[in-house]
Amino acid sequence: MSDPHSVTSASLDFALRTFGAGPRPVPAELEYDTRDPYAVAVVLHAGPSAVRWLFGRDLLADGLLARCGDGDVRIGPAGDPALVVVELTSPDGAAVLEAPAKEIAAFLDRTYDVVPAGSESDWFDFDTELEKLSYQD
Repeated sequence: MSDPHSVTSASLDFALRTFGAGPRPVPAELEYDTRDPYAVAVVLHAGPSAVRWLFGRDLLADGLLARCGDGDVRIGPAGDPALVVVELTSPDGAAVLEAPAKEIAAFLDRTYDVVPAGSESDWFDFDTELEKLSYQD
């Protein structure tokens, strides 16, 4: 029996907004795994290490149209309609990144081809997720 799950990904450059200088390129990958159908991961490659952020697919989609998000991740259109601003905040610091709206939209379209909006629960294995929680101390 074949595994119906898949991963959709896209490589793109985000730009880190810095004070007193122009944005600095940050290679990144967007990932969507049907095993976690509600979430999207952004993997930012900063120097020798990578930082992985996980947040709602709907948040990324909504952020293409209007500023949204509460807490650690906020997303919204930039002053330039070709860009989306992604704000990430953690106890260790914060980053404001820009990304091409067209590339994010194309990635999201591919994820919705795999798991249409509203059908995420068909892909979510509640028993497996519950089992994962029972093994944590």
